[in-house]
Amino acid sequence: MAAPNPKKTGLTSGNALFGFTRLIVEFGVLSSFLFSLVLFVNGTVRTVAVIWEALPHFADEKTGKSLLIAAIEQTDNLLIATALLIISLGLQSLFVGRVANLPAWLHIRTFDDLKQKLLGIVVVALAVKFFSVAIKWEQGESQPILLFGLGVAAVMLAIGAYSSILARLGAHLQQGEGDVKPDAD
Repeated sequence: MAAPNPKKTGLTSGNALFGFTRLIVEFGVLSSFLFSLVLFVNGTVRTVAVIWEALPHFADEKTGKSLLIAAIEQTDNLLIATALLIISLGLQSLFVGRVANLPAWLHIRTFDDLKQKLLGIVVVALAVKFFSVAIKWEQGESQPILLFGLGVAAVMLAIGAYSSILARLGAHLQQGEGDVKPDAD
């Protein structure tokens, strides 16, 4: 009887270990998907409840403003749900296997692709959050809206700079300029 090939046994163990890590990532895929689903359902139920509650007072000025605030908060909720869905799809594509029938803009080939898509959503979510706070803000409140706006703008600028660096790095890597060449043995 021939002795087992140690190289082959190590490879099998490595494959099993890699298969196990794929299972671990599936927990992240599933949890992100479930949170996304729950947020979409919650947003839909809340939308129906807010509209139903507003119907008897539809012509009131305050009702219009409260509907506007609810719509903006709903948008924020949907953006977070969408981000979680993209995380779920991205992790699935990167670690487990391609997801069929996705639109081209949702194809995620690298971890940087996933980060870029999420950063775009974060910027929009920050803008929506600022808009929501600005609509609720009353002149003369102790917390100046300008300080909040400057904080949001600073975060958006930092994300924009980071996105720009990621995009340039990705372009260099695609052109082969950033390839790491292995040492010759």
